[in-house]
Amino acid sequence: MVGQGRQGRSPGPGPASSGSRTRAFLRLVMIEHSVFALPFAYIAALTAMFQLDKTIHWSRLLLVTVAMVGLRTFAMACNRIIDREIDARNPRTANRELVTGAVSVRSAWTGALVALVVFLGAAALLNPLCLVLAPVAVVPMVVYPYGKRFTNFPHAILGLAQAMGPVGAWIAVTGAWSWDAVILGLAVGIWIGGFDLIFGSQDVEADRAHGVKSVPARFGIPAALYGARVAHAVTTALLVWYALATDAGLFFWVGLLIVAAAFLYEHQVVKPNDLSRLNRAFFTVNGFIGIALFICALLDLLVRGLTP
Repeated sequence: MVGQGRQGRSPGPGPASSGSRTRAFLRLVMIEHSVFALPFAYIAALTAMFQLDKTIHWSRLLLVTVAMVGLRTFAMACNRIIDREIDARNPRTANRELVTGAVSVRSAWTGALVALVVFLGAAALLNPLCLVLAPVAVVPMVVYPYGKRFTNFPHAILGLAQAMGPVGAWIAVTGAWSWDAVILGLAVGIWIGGFDLIFGSQDVEADRAHGVKSVPARFGIPAALYGARVAHAVTTALLVWYALATDAGLFFWVGLLIVAAAFLYEHQVVKPNDLSRLNRAFFTVNGFIGIALFICALLDLLVRGLTP
């Protein structure tokens, strides 16, 4: 997810080696959290391949992976750079790598630009439309960290940024626009915007003290959690719509039941007066949702004739 995450680590003594700097940068961008976005990009790409010729195009799937990880890395690095002063004033984020000095601003910018070049290179190798639309995917990623400075709804900007993934993955395969992919993209964007409402609830006091805007800071934690419930109900409805639009089979519908159950669990473990299990809801449950739905979608496509 862009713009949120757990605390980083303090740098060790002495000059850092190139290997340790790289590891620090990967901690900065929380590379392991690609698990939130990649499964839905894979669902879109594989469904497009199924509709195209029922064959998995591995080289194209690899380029989709490279593009997604490159764009997400660029977005996270930009977010950390832009937010470093805000992070320094928040006890929860005061140990992030740019605040402690484990990663320099120059190194972070270098990593961000390398990631951007990787993303644009992968887009160019996929097809001309991917390259032409690449800036459309980049802009919301940069605007998001500034959003909390001028709107109470930065979560919506984050959702828009994340909605690009499935749409881009579908275009990567077909070279053409797809409204089915838009449905899936909207589901992903609203899902991520919803759990950003949950995650942002733990920063209410710090955000209010330092003028950082968000739904929890402006309207309170109960309102934010209610908004997250509505967002996840809409997400479920959109996933049902996507299943109907793509003539999904039994396994995909089983996946939707798992997602719905996970959403119910998530909203039971986080209460307005008890955020102690928030990390479990945010990291564990939401990571599980993406992986579980991808596995079910893949099984469904394979059963229906997708050839590896």
